[in-house]
Amino acid sequence: MKILVVSDTHGSPDNLRTVIDIEKPDRIYHLGDGQGVEDNLWMMSEAPAECVCGNCDWGGNLPNEVVLDVGNHRLLLTHGHYYGVSYTYEKIAEAAKAKGCDIVLYGHTHVPTIDHFQGLVIANPGSVSFPRQNSREHTYMTILVDNSGELQMDLHSLEEYERTKWK
Repeated sequence: MKILVVSDTHGSPDNLRTVIDIEKPDRIYHLGDGQGVEDNLWMMSEAPAECVCGNCDWGGNLPNEVVLDVGNHRLLLTHGHYYGVSYTYEKIAEAAKAKGCDIVLYGHTHVPTIDHFQGLVIANPGSVSFPRQNSREHTYMTILVDNSGELQMDLHSLEEYERTKWK
């Protein structure tokens, strides 16, 4: 199974559509600040989607967090703004452990990362629409779930795809 993880599309669906066409995911996780894009995921893909509310998602009824069992792991999906993820992982790690999670997927910072902190994997797909890391590449994450229930998490960029698609 392939899971596409995105965040911070901020109402701009074009790159998200491109990523969905490239990856052809079985599931999609949107980690907030979709600003309406998440409402139209069903038109971009037949893959079931889990979406959480970000700090810019006003007036919606998305949950602030979702806990999912995926393979042999328990994941916490959140935007991250309630946990101060721009400064430290302390609060988000505490929340994840309290929910029995070993993996945290968050957004908010627009900066892609896969980190290990206090025995957890804490990862951010960055943003396919408005990147903030130094390279300014438009990023997303894929999670491959193998038959034994283990996960392989990888960060990708649209620019990387463009550079390598003709090789």
